[in-house]
Amino acid sequence: MTVSTTARPRLHRAWFVAGVAFVAILGAAGFRATPGVLINPLEAEFGWTKGTISLAVSINLVLYGLTAPFAAALMDRFGMRRVVALALLTVAAGSGLTVLMTESWHLLLFWGVFIGLGTGSMALVFAATVTDRWFVRHRGLVTGILTAAGATGQLVFLPVLAWLAQGPGWRIASLTVAGAALAVVPFVWWLLRDHPEDVGTTALGAEPGAVRIAPPKVNAAVRAVTVLAAAAKTRPFWLLAGGFAICGASTNGLVGTHFIPAAHDHGMAEPVAAGLLAVIGIFDIAGTIASGWLSDKVDPKILLGVYYGLRGLSLMVLPGLFAASPEPSMLVFIVFYGLDWVATVPPTVALCRKIYGADGAVVFGWVFGSHQVGAAIAAVGAGLTRDQLGAYDLAWYAAGALCLLAAGMSLAIGHARTR
Repeated sequence: MTVSTTARPRLHRAWFVAGVAFVAILGAAGFRATPGVLINPLEAEFGWTKGTISLAVSINLVLYGLTAPFAAALMDRFGMRRVVALALLTVAAGSGLTVLMTESWHLLLFWGVFIGLGTGSMALVFAATVTDRWFVRHRGLVTGILTAAGATGQLVFLPVLAWLAQGPGWRIASLTVAGAALAVVPFVWWLLRDHPEDVGTTALGAEPGAVRIAPPKVNAAVRAVTVLAAAAKTRPFWLLAGGFAICGASTNGLVGTHFIPAAHDHGMAEPVAAGLLAVIGIFDIAGTIASGWLSDKVDPKILLGVYYGLRGLSLMVLPGLFAASPEPSMLVFIVFYGLDWVATVPPTVALCRKIYGADGAVVFGWVFGSHQVGAAIAAVGAGLTRDQLGAYDLAWYAAGALCLLAAGMSLAIGHARTR
């Protein structure tokens, strides 16, 4: 009898790095989305208005985005492992300290600043950095999978945190976030590596003997600003940034922050509304991974135009779907919207990489920053709309119209001059 001595191929180290990145991004998305389930409990205990609480969410969203390009440059300068580990510790501190707050400015500092900075350092720019460094083959697919981690974080955390906030209390929910962030730190330090060369290999799909071009050893803030200055001179940057600002306004800023209180206005229990957001997360996983796969095969600007257009139409229908319990029409919206939720990210990353080359990750960081600025404006704007008009309807219609505008901007990228 002949025994085969052929060794089974080992799983490439890139997949382990992607797995750790998935967990970190998953946690960041869950931690950042938590204020959505705390709005009503904080309003009830402290008497703070939705506009005041939404301001903390807006600060969180702005920092979540504006931290991204600097985090990308810091990862080039000091390494992903150090930056992500420090970010998780910052999140744990911010969430844990909220149990001690007594004034509204405490909320702005802990949930707004600390958690905004921490989660921003683990945002989608981290996914772009991982795929750029560790993958040549399957880049679009891996970008989609890592982007889907955000939806998975929402799926895992929101229902649990909503139950904790309504039962044991919002302080237990905050401590749960702090504990979860601390639990991830050892895995990041153990498994995450900055470059394939650090463990004697090359990026998945790279040519044998390929040499990595090291990033310039300059101050991270200087590099981030320098890249922005160069990109801002090109038309594609403004089309991408403008469209992504609308993307943030129509997802994290509006639906992610205000869907639960809007549903509660119509008599729906908060845990039920949080469950619907979690279902969005389920379908977003499928939609985002599929979008990543499509980004390797279809012109990314066409994908963006389709995604934004369909999202805009769905938001214009939403105000008529709210009820005390989830009706079939609302469930159809949840499935449809879930498939589209973060599907815009893989084609946006692909366009940044295609147009701006080695600076693509940092450029995407700035584009993602615009996403969060748009989200912040929508978060506080929708809160003020609810305070002044007693309903969210105007916010939904405005977001839908903006998404249709974003569809046109995305299609125009194909006619823009690139460098």
